Amino acid sequence: MSKIIRIGTRDSELALWQAKIVQSLLENEGHKTELVPVKSTGDLVLDKPLYELGISGIFTRTLDIAMLNHDIDIAVHSLKDVPTVLPKGIVQAAVLKRGNVNDTLVFKDNEEFLSAKNAVIATGSLRRKAQWLNRYPTHTIEDLRGNVNSRLQKLHDNKHWNGAIFAAAGIGRIGIRPDDAINLDWMIPAPAQGAIMITALGEDEFVREACSLLNHEETEICTTIERKFLNQLEGGCTAPIGALAYIKNEEINFKGVLLSKDGSKKIQVERVEKLGKHQDLAVFCADYIIERGGKRLMDEIKYTHRPINVVSTKSLTEDQRLLFHPKVVSKSDDFIKISLNRIRPQILKSEIKNVILTSKNAVEALVTNYSAAELQFQNIYCVGRRTKRLIENKIGKVKHVEKNAKKLAEYLVEYIEGTEVTYFCSDIRLDALPTMLSENNIKVNEIEAYQTKFDGFEVDDSVESVMFYSPSTVESFARSNSNEVIAFCIGETTAKEAKKHFKDVRVAKVPTVESVIELVNEHYV
Repeated sequence: MSKIIRIGTRDSELALWQAKIVQSLLENEGHKTELVPVKSTGDLVLDKPLYELGISGIFTRTLDIAMLNHDIDIAVHSLKDVPTVLPKGIVQAAVLKRGNVNDTLVFKDNEEFLSAKNAVIATGSLRRKAQWLNRYPTHTIEDLRGNVNSRLQKLHDNKHWNGAIFAAAGIGRIGIRPDDAINLDWMIPAPAQGAIMITALGEDEFVREACSLLNHEETEICTTIERKFLNQLEGGCTAPIGALAYIKNEEINFKGVLLSKDGSKKIQVERVEKLGKHQDLAVFCADYIIERGGKRLMDEIKYTHRPINVVSTKSLTEDQRLLFHPKVVSKSDDFIKISLNRIRPQILKSEIKNVILTSKNAVEALVTNYSAAELQFQNIYCVGRRTKRLIENKIGKVKHVEKNAKKLAEYLVEYIEGTEVTYFCSDIRLDALPTMLSENNIKVNEIEAYQTKFDGFEVDDSVESVMFYSPSTVESFARSNSNEVIAFCIGETTAKEAKKHFKDVRVAKVPTVESVIELVNEHYV
């Protein structure tokens, strides 16, 4: 036991406290030790670039390099700060018995602000911020960074802050936890929070054997599950992920959470497994999160720094947004606003033989004004499968459907029963259909069922392409924007209008939003 084990540590008060605990434990086992505080990477030279070695952790990088450069024999870390994949050549040598796992709220005056609509909480952790805002959505979060001592001082100095969040283990270990601080039992901690880890070189058998005597098996089992859950979600310091495993009555209890950065979205999982049959617990729980929207949420978090490259001129549902390829950073909004008109009862007094409905808005206008029993139309002709479905759900059987207005006009010229139609349309409507019918001696009675308001806005310069669903959405966009974009169109009629403004116009295979999204994905893959 003549070898002196050099213990690498950061030079903050907490880091030194943790390193001294390890030093004391090793010396109790009869080993000679030396503390080596490491300030920065400096000009350390390695044989390989950092990325080839897998060195990534912002709080562990300095010690990793020092170890690979043989300046230290072991490194002591807060395990929650350690990347889930260690650099090549470095292994986990031990995990000490875990301390307090909780997050703690430190406040200045009293707790009354917890029930107030407006309060200011300080934290530099995305996970803490997201969980706090999920619980207190009207509160404001201020950024707070630095070691625990400086963060406590900043809280004291800032007059506008009501409180700040810390790891209970951190402020407890160095004896600076205020007596009235509150443990936040409802907040799921960071994976491996409260645990101290020792790393060593895989090739150093003497050091690994020495450290193995310090390992706490229960803590190792629980933190391994938590870190595997984090790894499965591909998360790190940039994602609001919490995880906690603990053993009780020979069972492992696990709970994990993924949130959006603003806390508005939250996916949580809880599961219990028998000790010894827990090998798949982390994967199961991560898959549970992923299958319930976690993948999309992680993509949103990863790519929030990326500029928007696609704009949809119609608000998309969450299911539709999930269809985009990860390379697509989209924004959707309604460039057209609809106002339904009152349709006068006189129009429906006599039986209407032939009715044309080219949009769902016209259908909604009719069913808002009248019951299905009052809408006794002999023949209903429409455009689009979704319009057809809505008509048959709310009014009655559709005699014939076409994918666009021009095709429907061509069909009616050939097969209409009689020589007159009633066309429920917008105040802004296509001339093609009524014009074609009139030219073929078919009388068109136009009823303004709804009004269309242009409500477009100027898009960012980063936008490369736009999704259009009607000629009106094209016109609304063009009124606010003059930049050249790729126009992804739902059908030929929309494409015809788009060609007046854009050089690159592409048409979906079928007239659905999903098909337009498919068109977008084909371009960006």
